Amino acid sequence: MFFENDQAFTECGGVEYLAKLAAKASIALDIYSLTRIIRDTYLRRCLIKLGQEIVGDSYNYDIENPAQAQIEQAMTKLFNLAVKKQEALGITTGLQDLNQLLGGLQKSDLLILAARPSMGKTALALNIALNACKMLQKRADKQHYVAFFSLEMSAEQLTARLITIDSGISYYKALTGRISDFELHEFINTSTELSELPFIIDDTPALSISALRTRIRLLYQLYNVEVVFIDYLQLIRGTTKRSNENRVQEISEVTQGLKAIAKELNIPIVALSQLSRSVEQRDDKKPQLSDLRDSGSIEQDADIVMFLYREEYYELRKQPNEGNNKHREWQEKMEKIRNIAELIIAKQRNGPIGSVKLYFDSNRGAFKDYTERHSS
Repeated sequence: MFFENDQAFTECGGVEYLAKLAAKASIALDIYSLTRIIRDTYLRRCLIKLGQEIVGDSYNYDIENPAQAQIEQAMTKLFNLAVKKQEALGITTGLQDLNQLLGGLQKSDLLILAARPSMGKTALALNIALNACKMLQKRADKQHYVAFFSLEMSAEQLTARLITIDSGISYYKALTGRISDFELHEFINTSTELSELPFIIDDTPALSISALRTRIRLLYQLYNVEVVFIDYLQLIRGTTKRSNENRVQEISEVTQGLKAIAKELNIPIVALSQLSRSVEQRDDKKPQLSDLRDSGSIEQDADIVMFLYREEYYELRKQPNEGNNKHREWQEKMEKIRNIAELIIAKQRNGPIGSVKLYFDSNRGAFKDYTERHSS
């Protein structure tokens, strides 16, 4: 066999792993790079032509087509062009404010989503992956998949989370079976709908970066995978473990490997990451680039670094005794920050930095646009 002497292929599961995937194999050529170039060229030509038309119309005075009407016509043309341009953005996150800041998940980008434990980074990754799946499912040309590598949680746990995110049922209630007949009906319906989504979960633990890259290549060839999520970065092993190699060097190999495969396959890769405990040692708990755990190479190799932060998590642990002014002040503050999450874009190689406010339903693990939640 072509890969029989490939150590990375053997480590990732070899023929047995390939056989599991081959049942639905659909190898296709990647023509999207060429399509993107053609589309960009087309949009540029449209813009040039539109500019020439606007200038020409301005010089050609027509009493039946006054300046105001010409302006309105120009605005209509610009709007139509903007709509076309929106279609050329990256894969949607399903979160409007985040899409506007990032332009979607762009091809060949390595995105790092980092947070301290219990902030909800796995939940946010699942929300974005689910939204991307629904968008990809609507494509009429061919089926495209989302791949989610979970080195920590099992596929069953992730699937249960996906169902509660989409159904509105509490994750705890679903996990313990404390759901009503109506909720059970919703759970079954949602699980049926989700089973049709182009979503692949690989929950193999302790993968090396070489094995992970080989698996990503296989999924890309067999399922036209368009975006990959990895939970989480620090659980990926280096290719070889030498006695003189420290953890910083190992993480550096991992991040370089992830960026290389994102560039090779021209797909976005979203890797979750832990933050160092130094966050907990200061008054301001908002993450900074210096908090990235184990290596400065994470910041260096990533195209985008995002930090998930929930002030509510920390404030909840400061609850004072009831019956005094401090407790009332604490309650007032909790009301203001309840269910609010902040996604901080600390680095964006090809765009601006900033932050996005999100609504987080901790019972379901669901994230929504904050403006959407509070627009009514």
